[in-house]
Amino acid sequence: MRYPQSKSAAIHLPHACLSEMIGHCRRKLQGVYLPGEGQAPKAFGLVGGTSNSTIVTVGTIIPLFRNARECGDQKRTMDLAMNRHAIASETPLEKRGWVAEQEELDAALHTLQSQGLRLIGNYHLHRVAWPHDSKRDTPTELDTVLSKNSRMLMFIIAMVNPDAPIIRAFFEGDHALELPIKII
Repeated sequence: MRYPQSKSAAIHLPHACLSEMIGHCRRKLQGVYLPGEGQAPKAFGLVGGTSNSTIVTVGTIIPLFRNARECGDQKRTMDLAMNRHAIASETPLEKRGWVAEQEELDAALHTLQSQGLRLIGNYHLHRVAWPHDSKRDTPTELDTVLSKNSRMLMFIIAMVNPDAPIIRAFFEGDHALELPIKII
């Protein structure tokens, strides 16, 4: 995907897709886990859709359930990134970050292809306020580093106040490349 260059560029997000993302985040925050799902208050998923020079249209949301960061090479790679770029928070660094498991990613890409959609981005939950970022509705330095050159949108779902979630989207996690979201 290319970043839309038009000043009228926007993301069209169906209400049902927004509800699915927020529902995923709320469920995880409430400690309600599905069988085989990671037991942590983290929500991460993929966003499928279409894009042209002005409009990105979200077509589907694919929640992910397993975090490959918890084992093997992915853990070592993520530990290095966390130590270099993450800011200390309520959750210890070794328990932060998400890496999509290959089998889930393959299944998601197959689903998108069968629906005539492309992988256009991902979403994840921010839940803890920081002294310098009370809303937590923008990408962290780590988010930006991990998204660099991905050519994808990063949807941040800020759930510092779960009763009033905030959703924003940034191309490659870059604060300067935010796209407005229009709920349809």
